[in-house]
Amino acid sequence: MAKDLLENKKVLIVDDEPDILESLEELLNMCDITKADNFEDAKSLLINQNFDIAILDIMGVDGYALLDIATDQKILAVMLTAHALSPESIEKSYKGGAQYYIPKEEMANIESFLNDVLKAKAEGKNPWINWYSRLASFCEKKFGADWVKDEKDFWDKMTFH
Repeated sequence: MAKDLLENKKVLIVDDEPDILESLEELLNMCDITKADNFEDAKSLLINQNFDIAILDIMGVDGYALLDIATDQKILAVMLTAHALSPESIEKSYKGGAQYYIPKEEMANIESFLNDVLKAKAEGKNPWINWYSRLASFCEKKFGADWVKDEKDFWDKMTFH
């Protein structure tokens, strides 16, 4: 059933690394994939075409500016990053309208993550609840056991409402 949610979805993948674009295209072979490797091409695609989901790299392609455009266009956006991996950028992604935040180290699980987003949208639920259950232990290993302590109210609100 999980694959059915992604079947034939139009997905825009934006990353300045060709190997990431190729890997994601292979991992999401059930989708109709469009790729962009720079900000201008991605911006044009977001404005002129309809997508079900946009996967946006943060660094190298100005992912947060693209997130603003995707949100304005009512396109579900997920952030993908290797270098901007921090609690602050997770919070910025959430506040900017992203539906999910995916570390590139976890990219092999992209199908599950996107299914979380689509299922939550279909059910009118917050996709960040599943994000937290899937990636909290990853974040704890990266940032330490207290990674949510400084912004506890924010994290509680983000993941449970």
